[in-house]
Amino acid sequence: MKELSFAQNFSIIALNAQDSLHLTNAKKVFLRCMAAATILELYLDNGFRTDGDFLTFKREDLRSPAITTYQESVLKTLLGKNEILSELLPHYLMKVTKLSKKVLKEVENAFAVSLTEANALEEIPALLGCDLEYVTAGISMKEYRSNSEVFSRLTESLRAETLETGAMTDEAILMLWLLRESGCIHDFFSKDELKRVAERIYELLGSSSLAKQVFPITIHKTIEMGIKNFLKIKKEVMSTPSGSGLNFVFPVIERSQSIFIDTEEFFANKAERLRDVKARLESKGHIFTVIREGEVPLIKIDNVLYEAVPSAKLYQIPVHGVRLRKYPLSL
Repeated sequence: MKELSFAQNFSIIALNAQDSLHLTNAKKVFLRCMAAATILELYLDNGFRTDGDFLTFKREDLRSPAITTYQESVLKTLLGKNEILSELLPHYLMKVTKLSKKVLKEVENAFAVSLTEANALEEIPALLGCDLEYVTAGISMKEYRSNSEVFSRLTESLRAETLETGAMTDEAILMLWLLRESGCIHDFFSKDELKRVAERIYELLGSSSLAKQVFPITIHKTIEMGIKNFLKIKKEVMSTPSGSGLNFVFPVIERSQSIFIDTEEFFANKAERLRDVKARLESKGHIFTVIREGEVPLIKIDNVLYEAVPSAKLYQIPVHGVRLRKYPLSL
């Protein structure tokens, strides 16, 4: 596999387990962040002309062979009818909040094609399609699955850079901001670790000029995030050690999180029950790994953690099975 770009690396994380057929609210959040990642990639690669802190891009620059399809889809929209843009980096980033559904779909398609060609992304039957209600209704669904090796390498590397002491690379600083804005930071850091993340952000604001430009910027939209109990979350703000009053609330994105898979019969033996579920999932092409055994096993399916909770649904007769409950580390 050839080396992927910064924006492609973020998209590996962003597109994994996303509905590949519909523009859901959750996917809109990630696509806006993918557009922001494209701007940040150009910044890191010196793709803008610079005049002090101002970044300049001209329409004629779109003809450069160095410009990728996904970069072109973002830059053409930012230019609009203008022949030239000259803005500060934060102003470029804020522009992604105004991207239309049509442009977001173009961004998705451009990234999906480039990542598929690099063998870093594939389209598979959606895990939600394994739910009993969807199976009974005969509903066909698709989703993206990222290359598990690349996905693990990216997330583990970012976790290490963030939680350990020492300087962080510019790429890691920007990736951390993107995870924050996409609302999936809870998937990779535990509740206790998020306190360290908040401290780390505060440290970066004092030591990194890039962090000072980027971290105060917010591009997520609450209505698209679908945040549950938002006021409760606001009351649990993690403040900075200095008491400077900066707000370190990490938004939580609401996604489909509970899937019921019926089994052939009710297994009293937990090992047999888990084997049956494993066989069902793998028959649909899903990659299944047991992380923790027990009465409520913790399993990884297509790069996402779930608890497998023994359960039943009541129809005319009880239907036994397992409910897959998404397992964010921070909750």
